[in-house]
Amino acid sequence: MKQVKQLDRVIVRFAGDSGDGMQLTGDRFTSETGRLGNDLATFPNFPAEIRAPAGTLPGVSSFQLHFADHDILTPGDAPDVLVAMNPAALRANLAELPRGGRIIVDTSEFTKRNLAKAGYGASPLTDGSLDGFAVHALDMTSLTLAAVEEFGLTRKDAVRARNMFALGLLSWLFGRQVSTTVDFLNRRFAGRPDVRDANVAAFRAGWNFGETTEDFAVSYEVKPARLAPGRYRTISGNTALALGLVAASRQAGLPLFLGAYPITPASDVLHELSKHKNFGVRTFQAEDEIAGVGAALGASYGGALGVTVTSGPGVALKAETIGLAVAVELPLVVVDVQRAGPSTGMPTKTEQADLLMALFGRNGESPVPVVAAASPGDCFGAAIEAARIALKYRTPVVLLSDGYLANGSEPWRIPDVAGLPDISVEFAAGPAGPDGFLPFSRDEETLARPWAIPGTPGLEHRIGGIEKAHGTGEISYDPGNHDRMVRLRQSKIDRIDVPALDADDPGGEARVLVLGWGSTQGPVAAAVRRVRKAGGRVAHAHLRHLNPLPANTGDVLRSYDKVLIPELNLGQLAMLVRARYLVDAISYTQVRGLPFKAAELAGVIQDVIDSE
Repeated sequence: MKQVKQLDRVIVRFAGDSGDGMQLTGDRFTSETGRLGNDLATFPNFPAEIRAPAGTLPGVSSFQLHFADHDILTPGDAPDVLVAMNPAALRANLAELPRGGRIIVDTSEFTKRNLAKAGYGASPLTDGSLDGFAVHALDMTSLTLAAVEEFGLTRKDAVRARNMFALGLLSWLFGRQVSTTVDFLNRRFAGRPDVRDANVAAFRAGWNFGETTEDFAVSYEVKPARLAPGRYRTISGNTALALGLVAASRQAGLPLFLGAYPITPASDVLHELSKHKNFGVRTFQAEDEIAGVGAALGASYGGALGVTVTSGPGVALKAETIGLAVAVELPLVVVDVQRAGPSTGMPTKTEQADLLMALFGRNGESPVPVVAAASPGDCFGAAIEAARIALKYRTPVVLLSDGYLANGSEPWRIPDVAGLPDISVEFAAGPAGPDGFLPFSRDEETLARPWAIPGTPGLEHRIGGIEKAHGTGEISYDPGNHDRMVRLRQSKIDRIDVPALDADDPGGEARVLVLGWGSTQGPVAAAVRRVRKAGGRVAHAHLRHLNPLPANTGDVLRSYDKVLIPELNLGQLAMLVRARYLVDAISYTQVRGLPFKAAELAGVIQDVIDSE
């Protein structure tokens, strides 16, 4: 019986060629980890090319999973265990593995040709460059071929099962269950019995190898985390966002219409929503971005919750129609799953650089509320909040996610439906008043105009992009009217009810505040936790609403001597804070296509504290 060692946390990274199934392997390992009750966070990282040249550095795909017996906030800064399926995967990831880390490699891939493609002059397995690491050099390909030989597959198909061998080995190493993965493979490959049986055999062979080999003397156990009571599932940001939109439509009592054009990393929202026709969801895969948003706005005009989802390049194309939605004052949710730019940029890499475009990226004075999700699970609540604002105030709303949130996953506590907000709306009903129907009259509290469904008797009205007269909605070029309408539309956005900004400041003695927004929440909170553990005093506040900002934002910022704003852009929020509140915020930025590392941010925070 081998020794089982207890650990409180582990970071595992699977890496290989983009055709090696690393994302599937990581997803499966994540599912089993969630099933065992660990807290977890994941970070899939893959090339934009459908199939980059095999064995090259640009073709490396990886999946990192951080799991623990306690609350964690990020996928981890660096792996403890690196599974490298070829030389390129090793070279692309080795620099991030700390000395003493464990490396598991498939030696069959370390041929002279593959080493050259990865930029190695000699094999790192024999030249001493891996001294200081715990290296397990296994011929996973040969072990997989032997395990699946009886099923008569071609060598190409047989070799494709080696990711299951790796999954089986890691499942043994960290005490993951066998039966549920076998059930998954039986379902996934039910239509191809030979492939199904081969993958199951490879998975079991990996498990058995770990159990019997002398190369692994110890396996590891990470106890379940103490999470708040409730029912949980592991969820990605895109899935949570899609389910949040479905929940919003149900809470509003409106059908949901999605008009979208496929774009990385937002397409999975379209895919997920297409599965929920039973909830009155209609999805329209448009011929382009402009058609997608136009159809969504048309659906809103017809009385539906209109939604369009895209990434940065698509928002640029949708700008004119978003401006039309501002002018006609109809609800519309515009989801921007941000990615690295400009233009096509790096489609599979994350960034927060669309904030200024979301706020100002339209012609004329066209103010739009902006809401940003903070974590994969938070995408659910952020979607409901964006829909609430859009419906209550009759306005398009931009909901910002990003590639890090979209593809990452975490345990998500399934909410009680009874606790979801009521965001139902009342459509205008006839008959019209003595002055006729006034489609651009205003609610005294919200300044929202009435929402009249086409075909309602007596409520016929004109609607379009040319400026409208206050109240009647008739076309108007009157200078005074235009000034009035511009200011009314701005005032409507300014008075949106958003929660106050809350600063996490234990003891109230911190003089430095770290202000974040969107997906920086996890890394910033993890960094703040490290600084506090080391004795530093620092406060943390996080913005969900970027427009309008919480009414107390200026008071919070001015109550600290220094404000640090980390962003995955060149300082967009910092620029807004400086301009609006005259606070000399310290901007710390990165645009590498990757999320912040907690250790790095902790060092930056400590430097700011030390300079105080």
